[in-house]
Amino acid sequence: MNRALLIPIAILPACQEDGGCGAEGYADLIGRPVAAITLPADLPHRVVGPDDMVTMDHRPDRLNIRTDADGTVVLLACG
Repeated sequence: MNRALLIPIAILPACQEDGGCGAEGYADLIGRPVAAITLPADLPHRVVGPDDMVTMDHRPDRLNIRTDADGTVVLLACG
């Protein structure tokens, strides 16, 4: 049986490279309700719920905010 190793997107080096989205700077948002957060108007971002479909385009400058079913932020990643 072939088993793949899954690596959470949040730890990939692309988030820390120049031109990245700066996800590490928003780490304090994890655990907070997405409705209660504010982000800079010029920050490209998208909020993705557990059953949301998303495009597969990769934008290193975009902050992806993953939430659980209750709307709580559970993961931040660039892309």
